[in-house]
Amino acid sequence: MPHSKSAIKRHEQSERRRLRNRSVRSTTRTALNRAHAAIERSTPERDDLVRAAQSTLDVSVRKGVIHPNNAARRKSRLMKRLNAAQSAG
Repeated sequence: MPHSKSAIKRHEQSERRRLRNRSVRSTTRTALNRAHAAIERSTPERDDLVRAAQSTLDVSVRKGVIHPNNAARRKSRLMKRLNAAQSAG
C-alpha cells in the first residue's frame, strides 16, 4: 500500500482510471469477437460488424485506453482476416 500522501492520491487516481477504461476495453473486445465470429461463419452482416469493430477501436484510441499503433495493428489484422475469408469463399 502507498505510504506518502502523493502516492495515496496517485493510487486513487489510477484506480478511478482503471475502472473507467475497463468498460471501453470490454466494449472493444466484444466488438472484435463478434466481428471475428461473423467472419468465420461468413454471415451477411459481417461487413457491418467489422466496421463497428474498427469504430470501437478508434474510440478506444480517442479515449486513451489503447495506443494508436495497437489499434492500427488490430484493424490491419481484422481486414486481413476479412479479405482472406472473402477470397476463399
